[in-house]
Parts: sequence; structure tokens; C-alpha cells
Amino acid sequence: MLMLLILIAVSLFFLILPNLRKHERYNLPPGPKGLPLIGNLHQFDPLTPHLYLSKLARLYGPILSLRFGQRPVVVIQSAGLAKEVLKTQDYNFCARPSLVGQQRLSYNRIDVAFAPYNECFRELKKLCVVHLFSSKKVQYFYPIRREEVSKMIEKISSMSSTSEVVNLSEYEEEGVGRSKFHDLLNEVQAVFAVFFFSDYFPYVGSWIDKLTGLSSRLERIFKEMDEFYNEIISDHLDPNKPKYEHEDFVDVLLQLKKERCFSFKLTLDHIKAVLMNIIVGGTDTSAAMAVWAMTELIKNPSIMKKLQDELKSVLKDKSFVEETDVPKLKLFKAVVKETFRLHPAAPLLLAHEALQKCTIQGYDVLPETSVFINAWAIGRDPLSWREPESFMPERFLGNSINFTGQDFEFIPFGAGRRICPGMLMGIASLELALANLLHTFDWKLPVGMNKEDIDCDVIPGIAMHKKNPLCLMATKRTHET
Repeated sequence: MLMLLILIAVSLFFLILPNLRKHERYNLPPGPKGLPLIGNLHQFDPLTPHLYLSKLARLYGPILSLRFGQRPVVVIQSAGLAKEVLKTQDYNFCARPSLVGQQRLSYNRIDVAFAPYNECFRELKKLCVVHLFSSKKVQYFYPIRREEVSKMIEKISSMSSTSEVVNLSEYEEEGVGRSKFHDLLNEVQAVFAVFFFSDYFPYVGSWIDKLTGLSSRLERIFKEMDEFYNEIISDHLDPNKPKYEHEDFVDVLLQLKKERCFSFKLTLDHIKAVLMNIIVGGTDTSAAMAVWAMTELIKNPSIMKKLQDELKSVLKDKSFVEETDVPKLKLFKAVVKETFRLHPAAPLLLAHEALQKCTIQGYDVLPETSVFINAWAIGRDPLSWREPESFMPERFLGNSINFTGQDFEFIPFGAGRRICPGMLMGIASLELALANLLHTFDWKLPVGMNKEDIDCDVIPGIAMHKKNPLCLMATKRTHET
């Protein structure tokens, strides 16, 4: 790796030296000194970037600058600065940097998450908000969520009856019905965060990516994902397939394609790109968040007991938690919020990009600068939170702090023009699964384990998945009054 960086440095020295001198006159945010040409790449931790950047904040403050090859980077790690970027100067930071992995897997950025900010993006986002993720649509898709959660509960019930250990991390695949797809999905998550030389060294990076095998790995993953989407779409287009009472996402997207109600032609590639957003950014992260919530609750059994008492008090003798029951569960809602505070699904929000030169807190931010917002660090900022490292759901009781993008100390879904459009759907999926896991079963650690053995290591990727499986024993609860 170091030899490749040195080779790049020699190749690019005379090409970008004038630009380096030009930038010296700007008042950039503070940050660690980098090496000529490669910048801070040799210092960066790609496995847990949110932790690395949080440590830098202790040295340089809540706004800092880095340079990854030829790409300038600014990192935001406080609520006040996040508000500046995502609200006050939202329009200037609503673009996305174009990165090789994201570009390929999003069919050349014709999705919602990685698309440039243009008319096509605005129409596609409106499509998703109105036809897929509105409050009305969230309610409409409830029977599908209920069926999937019921299947999960039924399988765990069978395991509990024979005292089998339940690997809750397996339900990151089981809950969305894609067991063969699980390993590929992990690869997709990883490749979204992998280092492609062509992202940072445009003159020579592409051939280095080919030499190291990164390009062929990306192409293999893309083709496998493309085959998966084609299978889904073909199944939905099959005139002989069984008719279901409720349409799903794919049915809706295919109908919109047929109606041709946009200023651009909605293609199958658009549908595949949106499916990628839904699977990777929606169902996958909701399942991951359920695991994080159970991780914190098994480490805090007194909170789990209070939560189950609340469920029993509200639900009486009901055996299944319906979505209409959830608003009555005040402590439960607080547990969900506290889980997002400590373990945001995307610890680094998807990168923004500056459209033009501006200033933040007196520092210059240049055009085409990638701006990372460390939601993980903001959620643990002692200036915003009392005992920020502790799991304390009660902090959310009796106040209006929410994750809808208005409270900048708590932005797991982002804010502004680029806030996650699937937020309501993701929350609904998480709450239904988690509430029923807690209402249906009592949970404890397997014999020989204690809560100190549970770690919070993560898998590299855009979304924060628990690295080591969460394995617990489940015992069926009774709901007779």
C-alpha cells in the first residue's frame, strides 16, 4: 500500500504542485499535517473512520480539514456546525461527491442517495416520498412488515422450545427473506466504503485499481446485484405470479414506469438503483439497529425489565404488538431514540460536497470539498449530552428531541435537502420487530457468558453493523392477565 502511494506521489508531483501552492493562501480549518501529494491517506483508518475522526476532534476542534490525495475534505463534529451545513448553508452542501464504488452500484448515480442535486434527483426523491415512504404508504405496507415479523417470531419460538441459542444477527437476513443474499450484501456495504485510488488520484488511480483487483471486485459485485434485481423484477412482471392483496415497492415502481409521469424516462435501471437504496439503506439498516438495541438491553437488564413491564401494561393479554400500539409505549420509543444516538445506522452521514467557496466558523471551504458529518461523534458530544457514553433512554422522556432533522444534536438520518427519505419506513420496521422480540420473549445470555463479554465492534461499511454475532437464549413469555 505504501509503495503504491509513493509511486502515485512521484507520478503526480509536477501535475498538482501548482494547485497546492494556490490553496496555501486560504484559511482552511485546522487538521493534521499530511504528506506531499498523498495528504492524510496514510493516517486514515478506513475500518472505523467515525472513531478516528472523533479522536481528531479532541486535538483540532469540531471542524477540521484533511486531504485525501487530490480531494480536500472537511469534517463536521458538533451540533452547531451541523446546523450550519445542513440548514443555514444547506443548498451549497446538497451535492454528493462522485465516488467510483457508489457510482457503479447506483447505476451511474441515478438513485436517490448518491445522485447529484439536479432536477432528476428532485423528481425521483419526490416519487419515493409520495409513492413509497409517505405516512400513508408506511401504513399501507404494514401487512408486509407484520408478515415478516410474524415469521421471525415463529422461528425463534421454535428455537426457544428446544433451548437453542438464537443468533439475532442472522435475522439481518431472515427478516427480509434473503438468506443467500446476506454475504453479498455485506460485500456491497464494504465496497461502498473501500478505498479506490481513482477517487483520489484521477490521473493514475484507475490503472492501480485494476492492478490491485479492486475494479474486478466492484464489477463482480455489481453484476451479482444486477442479477438479483433482475430476478425480482422478472418475478413481478410474470403474469402467472400469485396476486397479493397488497402491492410492494417493486409493484409501485413498475406501475410508475408504465405511467410515464416524469420529465425524464423512468427506466429499469432507475428502479434497480432505488431498490439498492431500499435494501442497503432501509431494510438492512433497520435489521442492524434491532441488533444494536438488543445489545444495549442485554447489557442493561434493569432497563429491559422496565420495557417489558411497559409492554405488558399497555398490551394486557395481546400476544402481538401491532403498530397502532407503539405510540403508547413511551419508554420503548425512548429506547429506540437512545439506540440511534449511540449507534447511528450511518455513523458518518453520506458525504456532502460544496458547490462553491464559502466560510464556516471563519474557515474557508473550497468548491468540490467533500464534507463529512460525524453523526456518531455528535450523538456522544458531552456539550450536548449528559453522560454521553451511557445508555440512558430516560433522557428522551419528557422532551421533544427527535430524529426528524430539526434537533442537530441528534441527526442519525441527516437533515435538510438530503435527509433520508425512507426514515419513517425504517423506523416502522425497526419498532415492529423490536417490540415483538421484547414482548414475546425473555432474553438472557448463554451459559458461561456475561455482559462484559459483549463487544460493540463493527463491520467496515457505510452502515454500522455489529461485527460479532449477538447470540442469546429466548424463553417464551406468557400474556395472560
